[in-house]
Amino acid sequence: MKPIRTSVIKTELLIDNLDIATSQYLDVYDPGNFSQLVGMVAQATTFQVDQAVSSAHAAFKEWSKTDLLTRSELLLKAAAILDAEAPHAIELMARESGMLLNINKAEIGMAANIIRDNVELAAEFLQPKKVEDDASWVSIEKRPIGVIAGIVSWNAPVILTMRKLAPALVCGNTIVIKPSPLACMGISMLLKKMAAIFPPGVINVVHGGAEVGDALTTHPLIRKISFTGGAKVAEVIMKNAAGSIKDVQFELGGNDPAIILDDANIEDLIPKLVGGVFRRSGQFCFAVKRIYVPENIYDIFFNRLIQEVAKFKVGHPLSAGVTFGPMNNRLQYQFIKDLIERTRQAGAEVIELGEIMDPATWAQGYYLLPAVVKHANPELEVVLTEQFGPVIPVVSYRTEADVIRMANQTELGLGSSVWSSNFDRALAVARQLEAGMTFINQAGTSRLGQKNIPFGGVKRSGIGRESSEIGLGEYVEYHGINYHKM
Repeated sequence: MKPIRTSVIKTELLIDNLDIATSQYLDVYDPGNFSQLVGMVAQATTFQVDQAVSSAHAAFKEWSKTDLLTRSELLLKAAAILDAEAPHAIELMARESGMLLNINKAEIGMAANIIRDNVELAAEFLQPKKVEDDASWVSIEKRPIGVIAGIVSWNAPVILTMRKLAPALVCGNTIVIKPSPLACMGISMLLKKMAAIFPPGVINVVHGGAEVGDALTTHPLIRKISFTGGAKVAEVIMKNAAGSIKDVQFELGGNDPAIILDDANIEDLIPKLVGGVFRRSGQFCFAVKRIYVPENIYDIFFNRLIQEVAKFKVGHPLSAGVTFGPMNNRLQYQFIKDLIERTRQAGAEVIELGEIMDPATWAQGYYLLPAVVKHANPELEVVLTEQFGPVIPVVSYRTEADVIRMANQTELGLGSSVWSSNFDRALAVARQLEAGMTFINQAGTSRLGQKNIPFGGVKRSGIGRESSEIGLGEYVEYHGINYHKM
C-alpha cells in the first residue's frame, strides 16, 4: 500500500535557535497504521553535529555566568510553555510513538513538574558550603561542567529529555539533545518553543542514527553524556567517552519484580499492578516485568489478574475507546512475538487477553494483545529478561527468603515493588531488594517521590541518578577554596 501523506510534519535540526535543513530526511510512519506517513525528520551530518556542539560551547561562556535567578525564571517560563503546548503536541506524539493521548498529556505535565522541581531544589543545592576555624576558611563551591550531550529513548521522550535538560540548564550548562529517531517530532516541536526564550545555543537538537551519536559522544567539547536507553548502546557510548575522559550518566532499564505478600489486599492492588505492567503497552523502564505470588493465594490472585487484563481494548491510540496501543517499532514488536513463542515452546501457558477494536486493520500496525504467563518457571527467559513489552510472567513462591533471592537474581536493578497491608513487613522486604527504587503498594513514584527520590538503578541498570538534589549533582563540578588566615 502506498503511504498516505496527510498532515505530514517536517522536523529540522535546531542549532543556535535556527531551523537547519539537511540533505537527508527520515520518513516516520505511524506504528498503528503503516500507511500513514507522519513526518520527515532532518538527518544531521557530522559537520552539523559539530555546529550544534560549537553553538552550545559558545553559549556556555555567557550562560554559565548568568545568575541563578535569571536561569530559574527562564526555566519556569519553559515549564509554562510545556503546559500551554501540550494540547498541540499530544496527537503528534501519539501518531509517531503509538502511545495513548492521555499518556502523552500526563507525560508533558510530569515533564513540566520536573523543571519546576529542579528549579526549586537548585536554590539551596547551588549554595556554597562554608566552614571556618581559627586557622582557615573553606568554601566548597559548585560550577557548571560545560556542554552536555543528552541522548533520550523513544518511550517517554519529553520526560526523559527534561530529566537531563532541567538540571543541566539550572546549574549553568548548555545542552545538545539527540532524540530517538523512533519518537523525535513531538519533543523537537516542544524544544523549539522552549529554546526560543533562551539565549541562542543554550538548547540545540540534532537528529540521526549511530553516526550522529558517535559524532556527539566523541566530540572534544562535550563534557558529559547523559543517556537513557539500552545497555549495548551504553557500552559504545562509554568507549566513545573514554577517548576524552568524559563523565557519563546512564539509565539503562530494569527487570522490575513485584512481590505480593500473603497479607496483601488483592482487590485493591490488582488495578494498580496492571497499570504498572501494561502502561505504554509495557514499554517503560520501571514497568513491572515479573510478578511473584505466594503459593497459597496464587489461583485467587491469577484469576483476578486476568479478569483485569481482559478489560483492555487494543487499537490505534486515536480511535475512540482504545485503552492499549501498538508497540512502537518493528524490532521490539518482533522481539516480543518471538519471546512469547519461545515461552510457549518451553512448556509455559501463555494467555493472551483483551479486545481487538478493529480486526480489519490489525495487521497494519504493531499490535499485540497483552499476555500473562501462568505458573512461570523462575528460570524462564521471560522472567530473567527485560521484555519491554506487553507480556508478564507470574511466578509462585513459598517463603520470603525464596522470593527475595529470586527477585535479586538478575543483573538489572532499576525499580521494584512490594505489596502488603503491613507497612513494617513490606519495608523489611523492600530493604533487602537490589534496586535503585522500591515502591510499596504502587508501581511507581508519588508526586513527593518524583521530586525527592534519585531516579536510577544498580548493577547493569545504570550509572548515576536523575531527579532530586542527587540528580543536580550530576551536572556540577566541585571547586574547593581554602583560605589560610595570617
